[in-house]
Amino acid sequence: MADTFAIITGASTGIGFELATLAAKDGYDILVVADEPLIEAAATDFEQFGTQVQWVEADLSTIEGVDQLLAATGGRQVDLLCANAGRGLGHAFLDQDLADWRRVVDTNIVGTAYLLQKVLKPMVARDAGKVLVTGSIAGFIPGAFQAVYNGTKAFVDSFTDALRNEIKESKGVTLTTLMPGPVETEFFERGGMMDTSVGTSDSKSDPADVAKDGWDALMAGKASIVSGWKNKLQVAAAHVTPASVLAEQHRKMAEPGTAPDA
Repeated sequence: MADTFAIITGASTGIGFELATLAAKDGYDILVVADEPLIEAAATDFEQFGTQVQWVEADLSTIEGVDQLLAATGGRQVDLLCANAGRGLGHAFLDQDLADWRRVVDTNIVGTAYLLQKVLKPMVARDAGKVLVTGSIAGFIPGAFQAVYNGTKAFVDSFTDALRNEIKESKGVTLTTLMPGPVETEFFERGGMMDTSVGTSDSKSDPADVAKDGWDALMAGKASIVSGWKNKLQVAAAHVTPASVLAEQHRKMAEPGTAPDA
């Protein structure tokens, strides 16, 4: 058993898988979670690095799912949390079913906030711990045809900034926000966005690169990191561009039928 213990959510694929790999390589025992059976196979892959690996399949859009994850720690002290689980949804908001967009909100906002509250409270009490939360540059952009997702990421980006200030007296606790742009993962297929320009683009970031940016920022104790220089420019531009213009720009890449072969 290692001296340090980490939880990584959304770890079956993509950024979460790469973060779990980095944690295991760095000598952490890890508990990984996702809402799909693939998490078991992913956990087997992480075992190659010689640390203890636990896995749990749980739906983090529910309070019960988060409690299931926390129960799987067996009361062990959590030294590091990568709160990476997230869900997207494309197409027009008025065409979306309540259950679908509600699950995006419950995963990205409710589940994330509840998990952070449960894990950060003991960290602050002992003045030690590291947390990485996956936000997005989408939080700076009105997401036409991805309105709920971008709205949830605006919450995450803002919430972590506020929370960081609230716990600033706990010098031994760091809270880092990772803000990537579009990443080459199953996100777009799962969100029904394979008929869009962004969904089919071949210029999306490599999840391994994004995870490494986040991990390095986390280990350095940075407040936030925008992964990728193009995304840094986009965030800078978003601060001075009218919302109506940003929404129209987003529409051109996220509206159904904008894929080159659609």
